[in-house]
Amino acid sequence: MGLGETTVLIVDDESAVTDVYAAHLQDEYDVRTAYSGAEALEKLDEDVDAVLLDRRMPGMSGDEVLKHIREEGFDCRVAMVTAVDPDFDILDMGFDEYVVKPVSRADLYDTVEQLLTYSTYDDTFQEYFSLVSKKAALESSKSRSALETNDEYQELTEQIEALEANLDDAVGDLEDDEFGALFRMPEPDLDSMDSPSQS
Repeated sequence: MGLGETTVLIVDDESAVTDVYAAHLQDEYDVRTAYSGAEALEKLDEDVDAVLLDRRMPGMSGDEVLKHIREEGFDCRVAMVTAVDPDFDILDMGFDEYVVKPVSRADLYDTVEQLLTYSTYDDTFQEYFSLVSKKAALESSKSRSALETNDEYQELTEQIEALEANLDDAVGDLEDDEFGALFRMPEPDLDSMDSPSQS
């Protein structure tokens, strides 16, 4: 998808961050910028395909913007791009990707492309991708013991396994490299995460 075909909304209360992200992406996409949650809602419409959303903003937080996007039924994919390390509260959030700052230009572009790829799949696949993203985010920030003793994380794992069983036939139709390309997250080394999280 090239310029004019895909609209990306970038939301961050730090104007310098927003403007840098926009500069990175504007050659490839139709970019809109918002410097607050309230402004994000003003810039949001059915033409927006992907949203890069900061979590911690004064006034209306990114969490509240995300909730509005989902409640209003906007058909766009959302990545939280934030300095906030993921905690178990993300399990109740409706994002598609969770990216922790700082974010390189390549990471930013890859995130948008990932979101656009998700948009080409049906709702069941999109739910699966979102759950896998949450699982990977938590595994990158939490100790193995914290994960093993958290009921919500165990429920998340069970949800993923149930969806995998339902999607077996569809996934089987994809080439291994095609399906693998949908996920940028490596398998976590849980043995290296025995120490408590610093987040």
